[in-house]
Amino acid sequence: MWEEKLKIYDELVAKCPRFERKGKTMPYTSANGHMFSLLNKAGEIGIRFSKEVQQKYIEEFDSTIFKSYNSVMHGYVLIPEAMLEDLDNLAKYLDESYDYVMSLEPK
Repeated sequence: MWEEKLKIYDELVAKCPRFERKGKTMPYTSANGHMFSLLNKAGEIGIRFSKEVQQKYIEEFDSTIFKSYNSVMHGYVLIPEAMLEDLDNLAKYLDESYDYVMSLEPK
């Protein structure tokens, strides 16, 4: 199950040539010193957005705040299963997240 999700996550990240997946045991993406997506141990994908956009997408996706290792990941939206069926569309959100962290102060 987790390996299947990892394969989907890798396919998703591969659609975005501006960055690459990092992490062996906890796969994630980061840029500008900020993490902006990750795959948790439950096989769920979270993508980071600004506070305003996060709220909009939680409603739009009929989703919730993303949690990883029992911690609430502020700014992250849990990506619903149904959205994993259209990785081309989902890649647009991941690119949007990349643009967001590139607009932040570098860490």
